[in-house]
Amino acid sequence: MSSSDQALLAGNVAVSGAEAFPHALRRFKEAFPGVDWQANDAAATVSLSIDDALAEGAFRIETTTAPSIAIAGGSLSGVIYAVEHLIANGGTDPATLAVAPGTVSEAPGLAYRTFWTWDHSTNWELSQVGVQEIGVFNPYSKPPGGFLADYCRLVDFCSLNRIAGIVIYGFLRDSHGGIEAAQELCRYANERGVRIIPGIAIGAYGGVYWEGDHPYNLSTWLKKNPQFAATMEKGVGFQLADLSFPLNFPHSDYTVSACPSAPETIEWMEEAVSWLAETFDIGGINIESGDYGVCGCDRCVARRKNDAEAARRRDDHGDSWSHTDMAENFPRLYRAAKAKKPDLWIYCEMQWDNLLDPVASDAQTSLPPGAIYQHTANRSFWNRLRTELKRDYVEALPTQPNVLRCQFACQWNGDERTERYALNARVFADMATVADKVGMDGLTVWGEVSSYCATAELSYLAFARFCWDPTLTWERFLDEDLAPRLGGGEAARRFVEIAEEIDANQTLPVSRLAELRATTLAASMAGDGEVARRWLTLGEQIARREYMGA
Repeated sequence: MSSSDQALLAGNVAVSGAEAFPHALRRFKEAFPGVDWQANDAAATVSLSIDDALAEGAFRIETTTAPSIAIAGGSLSGVIYAVEHLIANGGTDPATLAVAPGTVSEAPGLAYRTFWTWDHSTNWELSQVGVQEIGVFNPYSKPPGGFLADYCRLVDFCSLNRIAGIVIYGFLRDSHGGIEAAQELCRYANERGVRIIPGIAIGAYGGVYWEGDHPYNLSTWLKKNPQFAATMEKGVGFQLADLSFPLNFPHSDYTVSACPSAPETIEWMEEAVSWLAETFDIGGINIESGDYGVCGCDRCVARRKNDAEAARRRDDHGDSWSHTDMAENFPRLYRAAKAKKPDLWIYCEMQWDNLLDPVASDAQTSLPPGAIYQHTANRSFWNRLRTELKRDYVEALPTQPNVLRCQFACQWNGDERTERYALNARVFADMATVADKVGMDGLTVWGEVSSYCATAELSYLAFARFCWDPTLTWERFLDEDLAPRLGGGEAARRFVEIAEEIDANQTLPVSRLAELRATTLAASMAGDGEVARRWLTLGEQIARREYMGA
């Protein structure tokens, strides 16, 4: 299209509705600093508004040659996505935004596109001490400001790439700013159209306030009310069949649990969830039953009356939770949260590797429609799901809507190398495509590793692109998304080949590693800026293995 066919916004541009969308105006100013945005007298105009008829995240851009641009979004996130679309396609002249006349409309293929994180192992601000890479009962080891430093960078990435939400376990800790830091993160994320979704467990995982001297911290509450502590069926912990080394669960205040049959426990949890929803401008809550053990007191055993579930827990070292407990207690927490904020995304964790073989189907019929039912898969179970899961089965589930959560392509599956830094792009593309095909409504993956590492960055891009458009093909993704970031189509394919070769082989001859390292560093030297950085980070992964001798 020639420049004469485009609407060119230059000079003075009036922006209507900017007060409701400060980040949209900020992004226009950052991308096109030569334009006088929000001038009082201007022939060119941009209007920003929310259209409730559009799905969350969807957007419509109507452009005339006047020039005038009308942006409507389904929620604030849709407006932000529209602005980023205009910036990405608006040309390189800092004093002129170029837009093709006509209407552009887009909507997400999968509604629920979410990153899952723990606060202690989310490492997006790389200039600070205290990095951790695995664990669930970890103290926070970074400086207090590290929480906001990490998560603001992660929010920026999600906003730019249409990733709707971030689950955070460890959302509230005294050691990284407590209430004030959490409120600031919510403010920052909401401006950018990203939902912050604290993760909690019913009577476990520290309660609503993960760590600190607070009334809604579980350890604090149980020290004052020891009569409500759980009587665990077995020792705290579990082992993942798809992980090649044993997990460690040291006993501490983090590992205490409350009895779910005690009415006082759920009353306390309801009160805490209400406080969470009204104190913070959160976008949702991720609720699970806790996965490191089940209360086996007489009252709990009598209440559950689920012999199949109990037998499975005895026989399966990975099944360390009660579906019956979740089904009976989740609705109360769901209602408590929704009473405070009706638009919250409330995830109900259905736990691992049981979507095809549910063990508490009767109990699950009582779960409320409208919660987001999250079915987690380790790698071996995903290999079953991708061929056995069918649309009619998903549509008949008593829980609606449903999403998948990828519990591999991270530190929790694989060998000692960790899959956190692998190129997981094909996995995420495959899961998004299958989820859409079988009628699932979303996908959740781990998002703890900084996008500085190119294999993580490109994996996240695959997650974002295929969740937005599940009809996307791998070849189109290579050509449209990877090629511009890696120095062209041939370079992109070579990058993928090298990354997948080192991921597939726990050991390789040093001579082969040296050859691959030389290839990546040559590509880095041939590129500029971000292209060079991406090849360099792959080369560093290979050089580290070369140095170690395998």
